[in-house]
Amino acid sequence: MIEKVQRLLRRLSEVETELGSPEALSDQKRYRQLSQEHSQLLELKEVWENLLSSQKQLEENRSLLSLEQDPGMLDLLREDISRLESSIELLNKQVETLLVPPDPRDSRSIILELRAGTGGDEAALFVADCARMYRNYADMKKWKFEPLSASESELGGYKEYIASISGTNVFRLMQYEAGTHRVQRVPETETQGRVHTSAITVAVLLEPTEDETIRIEEKDLRIDTYRASGAGGQHVNRTDSAVRITHIPTGTVVACQEERSQHKNREKAMRLLSARIAEEQRRKSHEEMSSLRLSQVGSGDRSERIRTYNFPQNRVTDHRINLTLYKLDRVMEGDLDDLTVPLVNHFYQEKLRS
Repeated sequence: MIEKVQRLLRRLSEVETELGSPEALSDQKRYRQLSQEHSQLLELKEVWENLLSSQKQLEENRSLLSLEQDPGMLDLLREDISRLESSIELLNKQVETLLVPPDPRDSRSIILELRAGTGGDEAALFVADCARMYRNYADMKKWKFEPLSASESELGGYKEYIASISGTNVFRLMQYEAGTHRVQRVPETETQGRVHTSAITVAVLLEPTEDETIRIEEKDLRIDTYRASGAGGQHVNRTDSAVRITHIPTGTVVACQEERSQHKNREKAMRLLSARIAEEQRRKSHEEMSSLRLSQVGSGDRSERIRTYNFPQNRVTDHRINLTLYKLDRVMEGDLDDLTVPLVNHFYQEKLRS
């Protein structure tokens, strides 16, 4: 690890030189790539220096521990040693993450699609729980979370929930959330106290950039407007503000009713449509890419799962990397780094091996 860090820190000075060159300043795309790399290398430098400083302080405290006689000072030293050990463990994890080199797509905005699979109302309730979980995670990361579309179920959950998320390292950390998520818990409607198993599917779509021109002809669209409604068919408002757009050539259908303005709903629906069409184009161009939407979501069957959330045991398990954490309560509040970061590291190592 030390060799890798030293090599990357040497690269930092090279990037700083490149950033100041006229060639980089005249090429905006190159300048953005260098700026992103510089930001990540600078963060690595800061974390690495903190790690070395903490390790040195820990060694000094351990040496003092064997010499100190005063009980009060001994307690303070032990407390500081415990704090430093926790800090070093955390800093080591941060260094491991930062050693994964940046990808040009790391900070691309995404569209997150959650859908209820096996389990009916209970699956729809879990969609709502996961939507809240991802919103909280976005808040912790200072990302922008913007709901695009939601289809409510009778009991207050969502049959479908779609949102846009943008910010630093959004795609880097969220790309491996795609797949079938299985939940095991006692539903609120269960009178016998039995644990039920349900499933939802998650898809992660990259929003198209300016470089990815998605040509959508107006003549290829069928646009329907209708009254936005909530659970039980209650009208959210009295005007036909909800928008449904069908892209006739591909049969892709999107809908949005989050806003009271028909114009804003149409704008959001077009963003969603562009993302889906762009994803299909990427799928056709790169059949080998792991971000294929169909392979991401699976069928929503309970047996196809990437992760299991077991509420009675407060346990969450990611089956791809055999990682189990007994902190499901914190995960559902948005504390996802202990899942997302190891996944980034794992799939980077897999990529190197292949």
